[in-house]
Amino acid sequence: MSSREETEDGNLRKPLLHTGSWYRMGSRQTSIMGSSKVIRESSISVVACVLIVALGPIQFGFTAGYSSPTQDAITEDLRLSVSEYSWFGSLSNVGAMVGAIASGQIAEYIGRKGSLMIAAIPNIIGWLIISFAKDTSFLYMGRILEGFGVGIFSYTVPVYIAEISPQNLRGALGSVNQLSVTLGIMLAYLLGLFVQWRILAALGILPGIILIPALFFIPESPRWLAQMGMTEDFESSLQVLRGFDADISVEVNEIKRSVASSTRRTTVRMAELKQRRYYLPLTIGIGLLIFQQLSGVNAVIFYSSTIFESAGITSSNVATLGIGAIQVLATCVTIWLVDKLGRRLLLIISTSGMTASLLIVAASFYGKDFVSEDSGIYTILGIFAVVGVVAMIITYSLGVGPLPWLIMSEILPPNIKGLAGSIATLSNWFFCWVVTMTANLLLTWSTGGTFTIYMAISAFSVAFAAVWVPETKGKTLEDIQRSFR
Repeated sequence: MSSREETEDGNLRKPLLHTGSWYRMGSRQTSIMGSSKVIRESSISVVACVLIVALGPIQFGFTAGYSSPTQDAITEDLRLSVSEYSWFGSLSNVGAMVGAIASGQIAEYIGRKGSLMIAAIPNIIGWLIISFAKDTSFLYMGRILEGFGVGIFSYTVPVYIAEISPQNLRGALGSVNQLSVTLGIMLAYLLGLFVQWRILAALGILPGIILIPALFFIPESPRWLAQMGMTEDFESSLQVLRGFDADISVEVNEIKRSVASSTRRTTVRMAELKQRRYYLPLTIGIGLLIFQQLSGVNAVIFYSSTIFESAGITSSNVATLGIGAIQVLATCVTIWLVDKLGRRLLLIISTSGMTASLLIVAASFYGKDFVSEDSGIYTILGIFAVVGVVAMIITYSLGVGPLPWLIMSEILPPNIKGLAGSIATLSNWFFCWVVTMTANLLLTWSTGGTFTIYMAISAFSVAFAAVWVPETKGKTLEDIQRSFR
């Protein structure tokens, strides 16, 4: 049967791909209604997949937020020193570094869904070990296992979301990754106010337990299936994501051309990364992830209770919860803005705002060193410090938080995504470990000096975003790759 046939009234009709339905090309109303239905089905299907894999970043955030509300209780119960607790707080990053090394290759060889299943298992085991810990060895072991899973989640989830999303929704859906991280942090802060630290650790297994069975109900990434040569599975997956009445022929051909133009190997030699089409996106991805960590945001998140106590806030845990809530709301604003303003402009606004906020915090803590604790000026400076921290979290959530992972998942070429993604994710977690490990010690040395260091790095990241970062809004993943060639 031909793809175009005449009806009795002379109108032309053609089949919708993979369906037995026919529509009249002369019927404008039917076409509009059908298009609306296809868009709605596509959005629902993709959003459902994103919400399921978002359980991984929730686990990520819960791990990051756990050390703040539990610091005093764990230190007292297990008689830990400041240094020992600093190790506990930072060892999740050591585990994440190991997970990052493996993440790209795991995601390339067994797929995005299989990678997420593997990540959930050590995470669950790690939380159980912490909940029953009697000494530092169990705490450390559980924290490393948690981090291993988080390292895989942090790479695989944004890649999966980018690969399944329509180009007009990719920015918003990609930002859901960071929104889920902030939700996980806020949950850890909130529950930490009411439950004992062992129970809080036991609750940490819930996202992973829900994620594993839920992954069986969503399709694999069509771009990964195409790269693996699974043509029928690739088209079926894409059809499910775009709606069963959608014409996917254009997108299918675009993806096929992209796969055909690149090597079918899932890994490349390190020497090949010297080519501009490889080193430029890799440099941008690594740079953004390093600046994200060196801005000091994890020092604020991990040790926010200590920072608020230094600022003179008595209900520090409640203030920390407020920070978590603000971060969630600010990230929601990013989801709305990212496909309107674009990635690059949001990054410049975000890094500039963080620089100004950190300047306020640093100046406030420096000023407190020169006034009496009983004076009104001391109290005012404490308020300024808290305002600066809150402003930093808001501006961080507007760009520096969600966009590096989104941009990395968009710009890395598919044939080096496994290797390059592992390198970028490893860099992120290494510097996250450096910041987390040194934060308590730096804050003990000089709170004002600590935030001055973070401010200088944020100022440099403004220039990096303005000069290096390309705009990817409204472009297909294949268009982005062509621009680097």
